[in-house]
Amino acid sequence: MIPHLRITMLLASGAFFLCSLTLSGDGSTDRPMPANPIELGEALFHDVILSGDRTVSCASCHKPEFAFADNASLSEGVGGQLTKRNTPTAMYLNYRKFFFWDGRAGSLEEQALIPIASPEEMDLAIPEAVSRLKENPFFARAFEHVYQTEPSSTTLAHALASFQKNLTTYTAPYDRYMEGDYKAMSKSALRGMELFLYDAGCVFCHKEPHFGNNDFFNIGLYNGADKTDVGRFKVTGDSLDLGSFETPTLRNIAVTAPYMHDGSMATLMEVLEYYNDPDAMVSNSLNRHENMIKLNLDKKQLKDLEAFLLTLTDERYE
Repeated sequence: MIPHLRITMLLASGAFFLCSLTLSGDGSTDRPMPANPIELGEALFHDVILSGDRTVSCASCHKPEFAFADNASLSEGVGGQLTKRNTPTAMYLNYRKFFFWDGRAGSLEEQALIPIASPEEMDLAIPEAVSRLKENPFFARAFEHVYQTEPSSTTLAHALASFQKNLTTYTAPYDRYMEGDYKAMSKSALRGMELFLYDAGCVFCHKEPHFGNNDFFNIGLYNGADKTDVGRFKVTGDSLDLGSFETPTLRNIAVTAPYMHDGSMATLMEVLEYYNDPDAMVSNSLNRHENMIKLNLDKKQLKDLEAFLLTLTDERYE
């Protein structure tokens, strides 16, 4: 295991299970036997056995070193195909009610299987994925050990979801400050926190402790030019959802660039400048939420707000 990928998570079992990002999936590797669904889910998450051509894993796009997000606008699936949207972090999913940028999955178990079957992502039909796991000596034993039964679509989804539900950490400078370490945040970050809570109104959508919410908003990026990605509208058919996407968590934001559902903004300051004056960056927005108005912050205030947002990044990424 590469040292900088040894990321300790607050697992429900109290254990930390390590595995390679590029396992062959042929069952020949000497690997520790998972003790519970979380550990089995981690093994599956990092194994290329779940992709059609055995070249990518879940972790190929949800990279541990980038807080289980990607550092590319669009991620590469099998055959170098690009995803249609930016890869969001797989952390802090335990509080969510909907999954994917458009919320088309209603549970993490449902979400876990969709990228496996997606042609531009892992391109492996779920029945074939289950067959592979049954035929694989390591995973056949692992499922029997953890679930007392052979692999199935249900146990596959449960294991992957169990791992992702436990990708939560709360040791960022912000957390340390709130616990009484008043040196954890700079004066600039503290001024930024005041802006976040009050004048800038960021907390309207990005609420503690995850700095996200379970809702979808059109923040003004949609102007009708892209007829293929209409956001939440494709799921609900409600015209009020046209161009709306989920509100992402702001935790670990220092390492999850590029930003937005399409990965169109390369830096955090670019995001802040957009919110400061949306009309200056996207013309003819359609259905933009009424609260998306100019903030009219000056450059110093924008820097303070940026300083605060950076304090939401866990200490392991500092």
